Amino acid sequence: MRLSIACVQFRFFTDSILWNHEWMDLQILRWFQDVAEGATVTETAQRAHLTQSALSRALARLEHEVGTPLFTRVGRTLALTPAGRVFKATLDRTLDQYDLGLRAVAELVDPERGVVPVAFLHTLGTWLVPPLISGFRETHPAVRFELRQHGEEPILRNLLDGVVDLVLTSGDPGHPRVRWQRLLVEPLRLAVPANHRLGRRKRVRLAEVADEPFILLRAGYGLRTLTEELCARAGFSPRVAFEGEEVETLRSLIAAGLGVALLPPPHAVLSTTVKPAHHLAVTDVPAARDIGLAWLADRQLPGASQAFHDHVLRHGPELAPATYGRWTSNV
Repeated sequence: MRLSIACVQFRFFTDSILWNHEWMDLQILRWFQDVAEGATVTETAQRAHLTQSALSRALARLEHEVGTPLFTRVGRTLALTPAGRVFKATLDRTLDQYDLGLRAVAELVDPERGVVPVAFLHTLGTWLVPPLISGFRETHPAVRFELRQHGEEPILRNLLDGVVDLVLTSGDPGHPRVRWQRLLVEPLRLAVPANHRLGRRKRVRLAEVADEPFILLRAGYGLRTLTEELCARAGFSPRVAFEGEEVETLRSLIAAGLGVALLPPPHAVLSTTVKPAHHLAVTDVPAARDIGLAWLADRQLPGASQAFHDHVLRHGPELAPATYGRWTSNV
């Protein structure tokens, strides 16, 4: 290719699309992204307040600068060529870093009006995340949040890729670039159907359900790994009947009588026509997980994210229910 992304120089034009052999309008690259991600030329042109022919000429000029076709026509739509896919992958990273730079500078100038991108486990969205944000906004009312819910592996990828600044997750990720601070220790309970043989008990040895069908999160979730480890400590391997991606879905399957699972205590009342699952304390293995805050050790947090980081470390442990173990932060 005659032009690599690293050599693209950006220049802003507010009144028209201007080109020469060295300078390329940043907005053209964003239009390319839009079309490459599935938008039609017509849709992109309308959003950009351009004629369709003007946008088509701009994309053609981009292909000329790159030195090879980036799109091929498939029916009435455009699809990326192999070169287009390579170009877009590098462009995405470049523009992401550019946007991060703009946001970091803006927040450095005015940390009270920044954006805090945060990722967290689904289960924490029902009880821990809302009061943390609500408490923070009492003193930082203009700060906005970008929230993402995932399992542990996607959360870590989001953090390492710079998509989010902070993550609330279970367990220390153990990555050399990541710092992690424990906030609290969350107990895990054995969830069984209400009419189960253990349905009237308060405590149970995990080994007592060695022959029961288990309902687990899919592989890659920390709770799945922890469940398998605890079952191994109890002397058995769980017989998997169902797999899912959200804890509350698993809880509903248990309530329907389809199996048992190790789950964090419920924090919300499920809307269901059957009796909710019964939760028992586990006595023969340490059924609990650490919940903490993680951030990148090699990156200075923007002002608003740093302020929320400090708020979480200071007030997160205070939000733990009485049955949870608390961790005292040094912040």
